Amino acid sequence: MSTESVVEASTDEVPAVDVTRLRVALARLSRRLRRHELAGLTPTQLAALATVERSGPMRLGDLAAAEGIAPSTLTRLVTALEDSGYVRRFADPTDARASTLAITPRGQDALERIRTESTLVLTASLGLLTAAQRSALAEALPVLEQLAEAEPHAPRPVR
Repeated sequence: MSTESVVEASTDEVPAVDVTRLRVALARLSRRLRRHELAGLTPTQLAALATVERSGPMRLGDLAAAEGIAPSTLTRLVTALEDSGYVRRFADPTDARASTLAITPRGQDALERIRTESTLVLTASLGLLTAAQRSALAEALPVLEQLAEAEPHAPRPVR
């Protein structure tokens, strides 16, 4: 096993975590949950739409910052979401040079359908686990949620 794949515990009481196995398992599960119809959206468009829904109407620059995308990518992304009828762009009343983006009822319906489909897929997968495995997963949820929300100081990708 490579030294990068295991994060050693700081004490003997806490087991080491096999980072490679965790990364692969999360990636596979994520792909399985995205295999359903995504309402014609790419994963990046879907993430942006969910951000607009969660944050409420927001400026385009704020969406770019929240999603970590370049302005040129943002323009194409927002145009695709508008063309699909999932968002509407409005002039920002406080700054004539800026636009505000809001989700439409069609966008909300698409997100709800995608969430429902993902929940059904995950529910079916959980049905394959034993009661003890489901219990272990339930106990791990707070830690997984913490990892999902954390902003680690990861090294920048090699290009």
